Amino acid sequence: MSAKPITRRTVLKAGATLLLSVYAPLPANAAQILAVRVWPAEDYTRVTLENDSVLKVTHFMVKDPERMVVDIEGLELNPELKGLVAKIQSGDPYIKQVRVGQNRPNVVRLVFDLKEEVTPQVFTLAPVGAYHHRLIFDLYPVRQPDLIAAMIEKGEWSGESGARRPPGAPTPPAAEPEERRPEAAQPEAKAEARPEIKQESKPESRREAKGGAPQKVLRMITIALDPGHGGEDPGASGRGGSREKDVVLAIAKRLKAKLEEQPNMRVMLTRDADFFVPLGMRVEKARKVQADLFVSIHADAFVEPTARGSSVFVLSEKGASSTAARWLANKENLADSIGGVNLGKTQDKQLASVLFDLSTTAQINDSLKLGKAVLQEIGGINRLHKGSVEQAGFAVLKAPDIPSILIETAFISNPEEEAKLTDNAYQDKLADAIVTGIKRYFAKNPPLAKSRQT
Repeated sequence: MSAKPITRRTVLKAGATLLLSVYAPLPANAAQILAVRVWPAEDYTRVTLENDSVLKVTHFMVKDPERMVVDIEGLELNPELKGLVAKIQSGDPYIKQVRVGQNRPNVVRLVFDLKEEVTPQVFTLAPVGAYHHRLIFDLYPVRQPDLIAAMIEKGEWSGESGARRPPGAPTPPAAEPEERRPEAAQPEAKAEARPEIKQESKPESRREAKGGAPQKVLRMITIALDPGHGGEDPGASGRGGSREKDVVLAIAKRLKAKLEEQPNMRVMLTRDADFFVPLGMRVEKARKVQADLFVSIHADAFVEPTARGSSVFVLSEKGASSTAARWLANKENLADSIGGVNLGKTQDKQLASVLFDLSTTAQINDSLKLGKAVLQEIGGINRLHKGSVEQAGFAVLKAPDIPSILIETAFISNPEEEAKLTDNAYQDKLADAIVTGIKRYFAKNPPLAKSRQT
């Protein structure tokens, strides 16, 4: 059989086939990873893959050693995804390292080598704000830490009979004789108001107990400080590049240190680093340590850079006290969408009851008293945006049993106020003002006698 002659057409056809095999484009529906981010924290570690379309993902766990294997379909390796390897920090509590590879055509495999057993939450988020589609991996420890036990381990939680003391410090007396405590009769005095004064035991509504002599108690006061935003949710930004999440964390840490210098006060931060905490979880953390107060700290922005001033907000049962308050509450309540919450995990009935059970107005009444005391002190160091405490439906203030306020420290969008918010001296003054306001509140509204569950 004779061979077919080689023609020009045969050569061109063979060349085209070779070119197609070498330079075949990616499938039309192949996704592209735009950015990768890792947020390690004691609470949990989050890994975020931001991409241009919805990704189909499967994952499974492997034992001995602990690993999480993730397969992502419709994806090819690119430099951004390869960069995930270098994003893992040596101090990450849960991830030892991550390996990234093309498992098979159009499927990328991630292998997370873990430091301990974790409970993963893997979910996707639709585009919101400045973000495109996101694939989220939240790695939680199997044994959720007891918040009070963690505070004890850090030396931040002492017994009910005394204040925080340095190791080796002498134990103070339980209470001074009444005649040696003239400040107890002058609750209005700012410098002398001390929350550890002898207190009357009152029912939940703070009304007088029926009959009998008032019971005197002396106990620790627990305050939950809530630096807004964090992690995937940067909050507002200033023209100078400062971010709300960083500014409010710095202020909260200063405030924590100053409060813990006060007799009989201890503080829990809902976040102590740059990671995202869902709004409902912030409330839950405060309730788990049986907080006496909840103070959420923010630094807002507005479309006009001339907007300025500090504000204090509390919850409203009926509606916002102003259009601006309603706008701000709606904006702050978007945090879960921006920060990223697995909606499949937030339908817990107990959490829903925490967020929406407003069966009593006692919390709001006490919050108004606290807010007024704090607003008055803040007004001494910064212009007030409004001279009275405002109300709106802030989700983060919905603990039914904890007086709760949200402080807008200043407008980070105002260049003047942005400079103040990033100034150490001003942060100190602001923290001092909040401490004084809290002390004034407790001088007139002693904390209830509670049975602490430790």
